[in-house]
Amino acid sequence: MSSEVMDWDDAYRQNVFQGPPPWNIGEPQPELAALIAAGKVRSDVLDAGCGYAELSLALAAQGYTVLGVDITPTAVAAATEAARERGLSTASFQQADITAFSGHDGRFSTVIDSTLFHSLPIEGRDGYLRSVFNAAAPGANYYVLVFAKGAFPAELEPKPNEVDEDELRDAVSRYWVVDEIRPAFIHANALATPPPMPGPPIEFPEHDRDEKGRVKMPAYLLTAHKVDQ
Repeated sequence: MSSEVMDWDDAYRQNVFQGPPPWNIGEPQPELAALIAAGKVRSDVLDAGCGYAELSLALAAQGYTVLGVDITPTAVAAATEAARERGLSTASFQQADITAFSGHDGRFSTVIDSTLFHSLPIEGRDGYLRSVFNAAAPGANYYVLVFAKGAFPAELEPKPNEVDEDELRDAVSRYWVVDEIRPAFIHANALATPPPMPGPPIEFPEHDRDEKGRVKMPAYLLTAHKVDQ
């Protein structure tokens, strides 16, 4: 597992991928959109590691009150401007380190992690989980969409900190009651020109694609809750 992290602001300034990051698909991840459609989300919502915040914006468009938090000033500025342009007054955004997030204790009835967990350095996981747990209201639901082991080549460095089911359960259950972990997919845009990488060529796994041509990468969707005290 890697402790290296990407320069996220550089990625969102489109310097790394020569365009939008591949995980920015212009809409919520389908796994999370299905949760919203099924009525599994309640206000207020914390969108942890919101990025360009298509999840936050989609929720606000449906009347939810949502706070998107990201460490990246470029992404937060873009999300704030998009909310303004769309007239979405119930979406707000905050630049913060999610591993030390504070100031909203007991506020959120839903916490959603759309591909943040695997982006954190391993040593930052506990602080992150503790921070969002403290921000959650009693009885809150917590959803995590995270890359599964095998999504990326083993020799690729740096890469997201993929997890197996036991690793994910062990980390989250220190604070949350885990209800379910099931196989899922993270949909990503295929890169026309992958960024150059040092060393010999690396062969990437062959993943299926969805009806829009996006790569379906193996993931887990975790559902948990905070005990209603």
